[in-house]
Amino acid sequence: MYSTKPQKFFYWLMKKEFGKWLMDIAKYMVTALLLSSTFGNMNNPLIVACVVVASASTLGAGLWLIGNTEKKES
Repeated sequence: MYSTKPQKFFYWLMKKEFGKWLMDIAKYMVTALLLSSTFGNMNNPLIVACVVVASASTLGAGLWLIGNTEKKES
């Protein structure tokens, strides 16, 4: 009855937008880390390591989602 083509388009669009959003979150985490280490006292290396791991994982997930949509586009 209904075509699945619009559903696939919206799914593709949402994957791409979610990937962009995850990359933005990674940028915000790195920016917060840099600002807090510049203006604050970052004596705890565990916090730095956690932020680096979290931002790397969100960046990787965002790039993976965007990469998957780019491959299906062509």
